[in-house]
Amino acid sequence: MNKELRESFHRAYMTFFENAERTRRWNLFNDIDWDALDTSRGDTELATNAETFCGVELFLPDYMNTHLELFGRNYAQAWFAVNWGYEESKHSLALREYLRRSGQRTEEQLHDYADTVLAQRWERPYETPREMLIYGMIQELTTFVVYRSQRTLALKNDHQVLADVYRLIGRDEMAHTKFYQHMVALLLDDDREGTLADLAHVLRTFRMPAEQLLPDPGARTALMRSTGIDGRVYLRDIVAPTLKALHLTRHDLPGPKQPPPVPALDREN
Repeated sequence: MNKELRESFHRAYMTFFENAERTRRWNLFNDIDWDALDTSRGDTELATNAETFCGVELFLPDYMNTHLELFGRNYAQAWFAVNWGYEESKHSLALREYLRRSGQRTEEQLHDYADTVLAQRWERPYETPREMLIYGMIQELTTFVVYRSQRTLALKNDHQVLADVYRLIGRDEMAHTKFYQHMVALLLDDDREGTLADLAHVLRTFRMPAEQLLPDPGARTALMRSTGIDGRVYLRDIVAPTLKALHLTRHDLPGPKQPPPVPALDREN
């Protein structure tokens, strides 16, 4: 990486970190009104989805290993990875606490679930650092869209505390998305042709991380479909905003002029 690009990455990370420290940090124990939880009624769909997202977050050690293996000698990207890992760890803890405190999962069930999940290992889906950076950008925005959908569903069913959990998590995911978008924009300035090729490839082959590694993946995927995350939403809420943020259109991408209409988060093995 050339000196100019490295320094641009550093400035972008410092802006991200300052904003996080000044305006976005939240406390698992103080900023969620756990006392307001209604433990007299549960919601199987919301609980299963929260458990699914918690399971995806449990692969954090594998995600971190990949981040540091690929970016560990780049100061800004390595420090972002550590910051990202801290924030993602809070996400899994918040979802776990919701399941436990609401009475929808026992402590023993949560430990057993974690043991089952962590018996598997997540492997990175792309080989190069640039592809993985683009993948991170798409994954964070997709996660934001999923959590936004879950927050809407929680509010509709009068589960205010869970909605607040998703609001806090979603705010982090959007901040991560914008950081990644800035990184990819810098890569476009540095190597437009190569970055466009990688962007097109990742958009067309993306799948949510660890989805098929969780217990009963077919049922969990079917449940996620029921919340409205489908190919149309992928194109409208993920692909289109990503291209707009990068000042691109689908005509800038090499190969077919748009990704296939079925995203990998909704795709069978």
